[in-house]
Formats: sequence, C-alpha cells, structure tokens
Amino acid sequence: MSRVLRAGAIMAAGTMVSRVTGFLRTAVLAAAIGTAALGDAYNVAYTIPLILFDLLIGGVLSSVIVPMIVRAKMRDPDGGVAYEQRLMTLAILALGVVAVGAVVLAPQIVDLYTDDWTGAKRDVAISLARFILPQIAFFGVGALAGAILNTRDRFAAPMWAPVLNNLVMIAVGLLYLVVSDAGSSAEAVTPSDLALLGLGTTAGIVVQSVALVISLHRAGFRFRPRFGLRGVGLGEMARTAAWTFAYVGITQFGFWVTTKLATGAGDRVPGAGNAAYSYAWQLFQLPYGVIAVSVITAMLPRMSRSVADGQFGQVREEFASGVRLVCSVIIPAGLLLMVLGPAVTVLIFGHGNMTIDDAVYIGNVLQVFGLALVPFSIFQLLLRVFYSFGDTRTPAFVAAGNVAVNALLSLVAYLVLPDRYIVMGLASSFTIAYVLGTGVAWVLASRRVGGLDGRRVAGALTRMYVVSLPAAALALAVLWGGQSWAGLTALSSLVILAAGGGLGMLLYLAVAHRARIPEVGSIVGLVAGRVGR
Repeated sequence: MSRVLRAGAIMAAGTMVSRVTGFLRTAVLAAAIGTAALGDAYNVAYTIPLILFDLLIGGVLSSVIVPMIVRAKMRDPDGGVAYEQRLMTLAILALGVVAVGAVVLAPQIVDLYTDDWTGAKRDVAISLARFILPQIAFFGVGALAGAILNTRDRFAAPMWAPVLNNLVMIAVGLLYLVVSDAGSSAEAVTPSDLALLGLGTTAGIVVQSVALVISLHRAGFRFRPRFGLRGVGLGEMARTAAWTFAYVGITQFGFWVTTKLATGAGDRVPGAGNAAYSYAWQLFQLPYGVIAVSVITAMLPRMSRSVADGQFGQVREEFASGVRLVCSVIIPAGLLLMVLGPAVTVLIFGHGNMTIDDAVYIGNVLQVFGLALVPFSIFQLLLRVFYSFGDTRTPAFVAAGNVAVNALLSLVAYLVLPDRYIVMGLASSFTIAYVLGTGVAWVLASRRVGGLDGRRVAGALTRMYVVSLPAAALALAVLWGGQSWAGLTALSSLVILAAGGGLGMLLYLAVAHRARIPEVGSIVGLVAGRVGR
C-alpha cells in the first residue's frame, strides 16, 4: 500500500495540475468555438488522431510493451538498452508513415466518423484533420518514452508533460478569440483561423513529446537508431499484440457507433451532440485520471515483475490495495459529479460562444457519467491483472461483450429517446456496459490469480459509499440553495462548487478518517506529512 501510495502521490500531483490546466484548455476552446457546427467539426478532427494512435500503439503500450520491456531488463545482459532502442526506432518509422497516410486519407476518415456531413461543416472538419493528424507520430514517440520511463520507476514526467500541451492550447484558444471574427460559425471561419486551431493543436503535442524525450535522456536513455529487428521479439509481440489490436479495434468500433449517433443527435438539436458528449467525457476523466491512472501506472510494472517471479500472492495484494486506494477517492468524486455536474460545466463553459443552457446540458451528461466512474476505474485496474500475465486475449473478449451491450443500448436510446436526451442516453449505455463488463472481468481475473480478495474489497467499498453519503447530501443542499438564490450562473456555480464540492470532500475525509478507513487515513497522513515539512 505505501509503495503504491507514494508512487501514486507523485503522479497524482502532476496529473492534478495537468487536469486543472486541461479544464482551462477545454473552457477556453469551448468559449472560442462553441458546441455547434464548428465545435463538432473540431472535436471530430481532434479525436481522429487519438483513435488512430490507440489503434496502432496506445493499447499495445500498456498491455504488451511495458511487460516486455520489464522482461528484457531482467533477461538481457545490457539491461534491455538495445531492446528499447529498437522499439523506439520502429515506432518512429512506422508512425511517421501512418501519419502521412492519414493526412492523405483525411476526407475518407472524417466521413467514417460523421453522419452524412456536407458543405462547410465537412470541409472544416477535413481541413482541421489535415492539420492535426501529423501529431500521431509525436503521440507515439512521447507515449513510448513515457512507457520506458515508467519501467524505470520514473513516473513524474509522463504526468507533468501534458501540462505543456494544455498551456499551448490555452494560448491558441485565447488567440483565436482575439483574432477571429468567425466565432462558432463553420461558414464564417477562414483558412487562417483553421490553421491557427489545427497547427496550434499539433504544436501542443509536439511540445509534450519533446519534454518526455528530454526526461528520458536525463533518466539515462541514449537513443541510437537500430534498424535490425532481431531481438525485438516481433513474433512474441505480434502474437500478444494481435489480441490487443482486437481489443482496441472492438472498443474503437464502439466509439465509432457512439460518435455517429452523437453527431446525428447534434444535427437534430445544435448543442446537444458530439461536442457535448466529448466535453462531458473529458470532465468525467478528471478524477479517473488523477488517482486511477496514477495507481494503474505504478501497479503494472510491479505486477509484471511479480508474475515473472511466480509470486501470485503479491499480484493479489497489489491489485486489492490498488482498488481500495482508487475507490477511496473515486467513490465520493463520482457522487459529487452526480450532484454538482451542471455547476461544474456552467463555471467552465458558460462563457464566450457557449450559452448557459448549452453548459447545463453538458453538466446533465456529466451527471450520468458520474455513475460510471467506479465501475470504469475498477475495469481498467482489472485489465492490468491480465496484462501482467501477458494475456491480451481475455480483455478482447470482455471488450466485445462491453461494446455489444453499449452499442445495442445506444442504438435503442437514439431511436426511442427525444432528440435532446439522446446524448444522455448514450452516457447511460456506457455506464450499464461497464457495470456488466466489470463483473465479468472480475470473475475471470479472480480465477487467474486464485482470488482477488473480493469479500474484503466489497466490504471496504460499501463502507466508502456509506461515509460518502453525508458529503453528497451536503452538496445537494448547497446546490438547491444556490439555485434558489441566484440560479445557475458562473458566479453562483463557483460558490456552489466551493461550498458543496470543497466542503463536501472535506466532510468525507473527516467522516472516513473517523470511520478508520485505512486508505483515507493513509492519504490524510501523507498530505499532513507534506504540509508539515
């Protein structure tokens, strides 16, 4: 527990700053381009390189490459140095080719993820995609550098580097607000406006990747191109990665379905489409990213070492400790999101070319996502159990079930719900799919390691939910009082979040500490120790 907590604290600090600046980035961009035609076009263009990166290398990094680097460090006489150099060379060449090909095929890729867009909206999305797609290569290099840093127990840089990206994007959004007269109109936006948005987005990723490469150099890594593929373990990697590609392909098919339905909903009701879903998803990722990703990143190399040594008991303990630690923060955060979602989004988005109603709608979607926070986080932790064994097949089958449930329920929501509620229905489908998927993954992972201490974990999580209820009740009372007093404005939302969210979280920590929930006690003790220095 203490090792995970210390490593998690280092990463959580960087991730917190990253997510806060990410909030500002999202707020500035939303104020600049809105959630109508230009906002939808930008979000589709921005998402495409993330999808392609995930399809090509993102999923392989955590499931295949990190465990293989750990084994190479333990096995090879040079500590895996040549292995890492060959991987980096291969990533640079392969992703560079993919980036060029994606730029050429930008119109076809945009059409794949949109719902019969025509005219200015389609043209804008294609232009932005051509500016943004080259970042695929920089994504890959930076991500691989971060993975190598993690295997060396260097966790800070990968969590802090996105701050630089966010700062660049904030500057781009502010500059667009100053120099552009187009606002949120896809018809009025000029080629120079699109170049500013597109090239600025790519510049942020370039800066982030360069920072990670510099950190890797400081950690002792010296890159030397190695073009020989012998020793890379491509055969083993291909066998293992094949199922990872299947997993990523399945999940991206689910994302494609959601994007198509969300863009279709946005065509029916401007402001209630893909941009609203995307912004709510980004906010949903904040508590998950701050605590769960930090713990997951620290867990995987350690569990991989334990599996390599045949110490399954260590794997069970690492996992159970990680779940309890993550949920000690995720549970109250999810409940507070369910209560305070509209206040969060009005404060962040209720400016510029966004209306208060548009911001409240994003908050309603965020409230639904709040239900998914705990099952989604536990599901991601469970995947690392399989990955530590080099098992990428089981996650692919679980993902297939997840996507089937999500796609079916999403289609039902699209066909049955009133237009304005479709995107909220898509978020509900996501939640139900991850609740069911987490249950299936738990049973399968438990069989793999001889039990996951489920009874003790369930008891701990139940206690966390119980002690979170006073905080949620306080937040709800503050929300009702604030709305009755002044409605939802940027100022009233700030007061509501400070009183309901801030005091609610402090109340949770106090009640949980008195209830002697050890994970909360460890966090309080760590913070108190840092403050006391």
